[in-house]
Amino acid sequence: MAQKIDKTEERIHVVEESLSRTEHFIEEHQKGLINLGIALIAVVLGFYAIRNYYIVPREADATAQMFMAQKYFEKDSLKLALNGDGNYPGFLSVIDDYKWTSASNLSHYYAGICYLKQGKFQDAIDQLKKFSGKDELVAPMAVGAIGDAYMELNQPEKAASEYESAANLRENKLTTSLFLQKAAFAYEELKNFDKALTIYEKIKTKYPNSMEAQEVDKYIAKIKTEQNK
Repeated sequence: MAQKIDKTEERIHVVEESLSRTEHFIEEHQKGLINLGIALIAVVLGFYAIRNYYIVPREADATAQMFMAQKYFEKDSLKLALNGDGNYPGFLSVIDDYKWTSASNLSHYYAGICYLKQGKFQDAIDQLKKFSGKDELVAPMAVGAIGDAYMELNQPEKAASEYESAANLRENKLTTSLFLQKAAFAYEELKNFDKALTIYEKIKTKYPNSMEAQEVDKYIAKIKTEQNK
């Protein structure tokens, strides 16, 4: 019993010694710790001030400014969508004038699609790679569009990689099977028939109700014919 009491007292002594050292440290560095605390509070307050009085208002303004460019995009008026009409800015101006806003980020996507439709494939890739999305549809569409641009530039290997990334980015009924099929087309272009066949069979078994699955047997038969040559 005495041994147990001794150990308890020893633990208490260790705790007291630790507290004493902590108090001593605080006393020695009190001024520095206070300054550090003030600095941290200033950083937090500064962040909220910038967010509430700068970023949020600019976000709303950027979204309003982008509205007309989106309307031109919907009408396929690509030059006006990109460069504006003199009264309202285009996507390129929104990108430059409203950096770090969601509208600027989304404008990279729109600008990339505009360039893709104009046949300016490298410009399309450059813009689309600057877009950052996490949603269900636009994010994979952006990556898939990069694949389309690489195909147009006769770079099927890069295109296949982008298509597979797009298919795997967000699994859904609209984009996954579409970009799997495009990846298979790219692998066919590369004469990588084994890889193309694997993808076609994945579409058939995993996405049987997709539009791409309706004609997948035709592509599978075509690949097997190529393999037997």
